[in-house]
Amino acid sequence: MQEHEHVASEIALSVLLDNVPGKVAGAARICNVSVRAVYKWISHGRLPRTDYTGETNYATKLADATGGKHSASEFLSCNKINLSKGYPIHG
Repeated sequence: MQEHEHVASEIALSVLLDNVPGKVAGAARICNVSVRAVYKWISHGRLPRTDYTGETNYATKLADATGGKHSASEFLSCNKINLSKGYPIHG
């Protein structure tokens, strides 16, 4: 079961955004950013740094828009996944 939960936590941001009404344009409207900004998030595979540091709350807004289908932590897990994969750990 834990293996399945791990897979579920690695849902790509683009897949999560597909469940937001209006998809990319809807996400832009909900977060009060441009459509281009949302496409930038998708290309980076994560929400902006400001959401990860708590300066913005896009994950919560987007999760609310999915009507409970996805949680804010799922949106934020895209950040953690990509940040951890983007910086190799040297031992």
